Amino acid sequence: MSVDHYENFPVASLLCPSHLRPAVGAIYWFARTADDLADEGDATPARRQADLEAFRRDLQAVAAGAPASVRWPQVFEPLGRAMTRFAMPTAPFQDLLSAFEQDVVKTRYADRAELLDYCRRSAAPIGRLLLHLYEVRDDRSLVRSDAICIALQLANFWQDLGVDTQRARLYPPLSDCARHGVDPEDILARRDSPSSRALVADLVCWARTLMLSGAPLVHAVPGRAGFELRLVVQGGLRILEKIDRMNHATLQARPRLRGIDAPVMLWRALCMRAQAPPMASEST
Repeated sequence: MSVDHYENFPVASLLCPSHLRPAVGAIYWFARTADDLADEGDATPARRQADLEAFRRDLQAVAAGAPASVRWPQVFEPLGRAMTRFAMPTAPFQDLLSAFEQDVVKTRYADRAELLDYCRRSAAPIGRLLLHLYEVRDDRSLVRSDAICIALQLANFWQDLGVDTQRARLYPPLSDCARHGVDPEDILARRDSPSSRALVADLVCWARTLMLSGAPLVHAVPGRAGFELRLVVQGGLRILEKIDRMNHATLQARPRLRGIDAPVMLWRALCMRAQAPPMASEST
């Protein structure tokens, strides 16, 4: 299966300790499969909801130590092993499913608070699960992880602004659209304008602030995984930088990371220094 639309998600890379790679892969395939149930193909909303409910029942089964159905063995067999071996909590997986179920029925967000509520269930659980595997569980690290994951998702939203319109999805909060004088229907029609670019610039600034508030987490994650997290942070910041450089015209074109970006990201990752900025909760 192609993973092109998960290009910003690091999947069990060489920097991940070998004993954790199966668990990281299990988390990925759980999220990827549920996301596809909510988004991919031409199923009706009712069919998608039914499939996600069946997916949830299989999650509850493996969490209780019982066998799942035969529909998704490639997901729940490795996930069941990982949950048992690492005593992984069920709540983050439930939160992910809640967000994917919301994707089926909700396509607009009134304000930033409403969008953040969605991101706390669709993005933050991934970071919390990975921190659980690395045995990093203090409150400050969890808050910073949430900030990084939410910033990554916001960066992906603004990167894919012209793509999401094909699903009639509108992630820029309506309150932000109103503040910049942008008609939401113009975004869905991909009508580029100075006002829409000013809106994207504002949203990019929001995502960057969140990312920087969470960035000190890289110094709390041990070993090679900490360096991988540096690259994740720098990848998100690089996407936001590319949006800036194209004058925020993501309704017209989609920026993406390429091989030429790797040396820049690597150098910036190496240059990240430990510091003690304020907690991310206020920025979030």
